[in-house]
Amino acid sequence: MFEILSLKNTVNFLRHAVPISIMSGVLVLASLVSLATNGINWGLDFTGGTVVEMAFSKPVDLNVLRSELTTPASEGALVQNFGSSRDVLVRLPVRPELKSEVQVDGVMAAALKVDPQVQQKRVEFVGPQVGKELAEQGGLAVLVALICILIYVSFRFEWRLALGSVAALAHDVIVTFGVFSVFQLEFDLTVLAGVLTVVGYSLNDTIVVFDRIRENFLKLRKSVPEEVVNISITQTMSRTIITTGTTLVVVVALFLKGGSMIHGFATALMMGIFVGTYSSIYVASYLAIKLGINREHMMPVEIEKEGADQPPMMP
Repeated sequence: MFEILSLKNTVNFLRHAVPISIMSGVLVLASLVSLATNGINWGLDFTGGTVVEMAFSKPVDLNVLRSELTTPASEGALVQNFGSSRDVLVRLPVRPELKSEVQVDGVMAAALKVDPQVQQKRVEFVGPQVGKELAEQGGLAVLVALICILIYVSFRFEWRLALGSVAALAHDVIVTFGVFSVFQLEFDLTVLAGVLTVVGYSLNDTIVVFDRIRENFLKLRKSVPEEVVNISITQTMSRTIITTGTTLVVVVALFLKGGSMIHGFATALMMGIFVGTYSSIYVASYLAIKLGINREHMMPVEIEKEGADQPPMMP
């Protein structure tokens, strides 16, 4: 009776598993190719250097400003708008023969020629050694997080589900990195924090689905694994929609109104929420099915008590 009620009104999510899995594979492959060819537009936190943020009194032509930045102190400078056409960000690479103050003075001198009323809003400097250490520690943090999650889910569930969850997390991280690589968005410490947040968010969604899959495997004794997974995803879909919707409201607000300082963080979160939601279904769960998950794997291990095989004693 329970199985009949469970199968009623169940959405067949796995009907689209093959084409979406192929799409995920293409996205991962494209992300890896972009990472290998284009690399990542590392921010100042990882590369080291000096950043000068300026506010002009009127919209400025960046080409005119670049033409003024021809002194040795400003060689290799990257000029871009920062939030509006009046705000400009100049990134200067590390020059061992020049002090950061000299580079900043050269940038401000060039900016004053373009607009005498320009104002210096912010100056940041990060040494190259510090940036290299941050990049190594950031990559190590992501790797350690994935390993710890694999160990946790292996104990919490079953190794087939554990591999599915880690594959989904790796998929989310690679695709998020790929988006930043393809569009050459700046990748700084706030974006790394966003990527680690995506790992936690995606894992939470996957654990909820897996927990329901385990319960339904024990309840729906005559259903095949595909039916159990479809029922479990259908039952948790309302929770997923509410959680994803409320989170997206906050993230979109941060993206639109949070300012340029957390723009990369909000971008990473938006990508991670979209990718992480469907990867819980079409990467984690579908991979577990392909690895042969079934009801027997969900059954608790029976511990044989000492003397259980002996015949009962006669009074």
